[in-house]
Amino acid sequence: MVAFALVLGLVLLYVLGPATASMPLWMSILPPLVAIVMALLIKEVISSLFVGILTGTFLMAYYGGASPAAALGGGLLRVVDTYVVGSLFDADHVTIIVFTLIIGGMVRIITANGGMQGVVNWLSKRARGPRSGQLMTFLMDLCIFFDDYSNTLVVGNTMRPIADKLKVSREKLAYIVDSTSAPVVAVAFVTTWIGAELSYIQDGIRTIGLETSAYSVFFHSLTYSFYPFLTLGFVLMIIVSGRDFGPMLSAERKARMASTMETEMADKVTKQAYIIDALVPLAVLIFGTIIGLIATGYDASVWQTGMGFFSKLSVTIGAANSYKALLWASVLSLLMAIVVTLLRGSLTFAKVMEEMVEGFKSMFNAVLILTMAWSIALVTKDMHTAEFVSQLLLKWSLSPAVVPVLTFLLAALIGFSTGTSWGTMAILYPLILPSSWLLCQEQGLTAETTMPLFYNVVASVLAGSVMGDHCSPISDTTIMSSLASSCNHLQHVSTQMPYALTVGGVALLIGVLPTALGLPSWIAFLMGFMVLWLIVRMVGKKV
Repeated sequence: MVAFALVLGLVLLYVLGPATASMPLWMSILPPLVAIVMALLIKEVISSLFVGILTGTFLMAYYGGASPAAALGGGLLRVVDTYVVGSLFDADHVTIIVFTLIIGGMVRIITANGGMQGVVNWLSKRARGPRSGQLMTFLMDLCIFFDDYSNTLVVGNTMRPIADKLKVSREKLAYIVDSTSAPVVAVAFVTTWIGAELSYIQDGIRTIGLETSAYSVFFHSLTYSFYPFLTLGFVLMIIVSGRDFGPMLSAERKARMASTMETEMADKVTKQAYIIDALVPLAVLIFGTIIGLIATGYDASVWQTGMGFFSKLSVTIGAANSYKALLWASVLSLLMAIVVTLLRGSLTFAKVMEEMVEGFKSMFNAVLILTMAWSIALVTKDMHTAEFVSQLLLKWSLSPAVVPVLTFLLAALIGFSTGTSWGTMAILYPLILPSSWLLCQEQGLTAETTMPLFYNVVASVLAGSVMGDHCSPISDTTIMSSLASSCNHLQHVSTQMPYALTVGGVALLIGVLPTALGLPSWIAFLMGFMVLWLIVRMVGKKV
């Protein structure tokens, strides 16, 4: 990584020449561009973000009058002392880090105490055939909505022996696990993703001076989150119809023809697998967040107006301090997980603390990506990257309605190449959100007209990154789904990709583009589900 940075610096010096004038605005695009290109080349996000930040600090120092060597050395130091530390001085950022760590600790505890196993055991007993087995897998995925890693590992490992006896292919099991976990985590209100999503959105709306909360923007963007919702619907259609197509059809027919396995179904409940041990902390987390949002956003004057209940609730949540609500709820859920575990006696206090710390450690990579993302966002802000991108789009006479489409495609490409939705969001959100807003404003659109497009862009970054992740053979969740389901990894990728591309195409052509042109989102969703159902009925064949 250091060698790459040095070579990059020398190339820049050769191309740029001496700094005889102020830095051209077009160079403001280099930090995020370098991060994207490097991520595509080396398939790794953290070092790519680091080099992107270094590119920005080097250019600012070089055009600030420093010699090339001083600019490179000083830029390297500024990566840490100015941007990494600066990003951590933000109270909201620190809150997100604490929330992320606490969720990781809570998830680890309720997994270790058998609570999550109790949930899946209760559901797995109700599987009687291939269709019901797949449906139970889908329902388990929906229940474990708060973390995609926990989702894939718990559901895949638990349902594997059941799927074998019911003659459901390992490829189908891996597909259901993989294609349900990320979409449901991406759109749920209380997950290990929500902190990062809110953080990226908050940085974007802060840059453009938009007076609204990140939670309100996220909530409104769900009406444009076509790929996640259409994927969940498509998985359910495939299960209920009993139809498949492409490589998945061959895998399923092969599994049905296999001889029945003699091994018993793994429905034995372990001694400490009590469903209540997981449900109580999760209920505290969910309802605690809702109560916290209402408490921090409550305004008596709003509730005394003649607006409808849901309108009042929307205004209240829009004005809420989502960071504080999430922090309160996560702390209470962690404490409840500890109390329930100790009262049950399933783990000693020392073991509970050990598992909690391990949960904290499991979120370190996420925290590191967040920190680097915040840092490169500060760099792009100081270099006025958004202004350059918006000017470039204006020069091309690009319609604002096209931005959500390009955003979706770019997010899918980066997600596929890097194998990480988090990294894709980290790279794109700081760049796309301010640029799309400024483009709309400079073309004379009113705030009322701009907001639907802005929500569409917010959703397209998330949706495109999830789609790219689903198609990527180097995706961590794709690999984990293969491992948890004991499915050949390349077989999983080859059977899932046609389904992901099908849903992605429908989401883009019937969802993202028409709604950017003014079609109501509910009509786009209805049309999208109808088209997917027709594809399943016309292309899919009975197993």
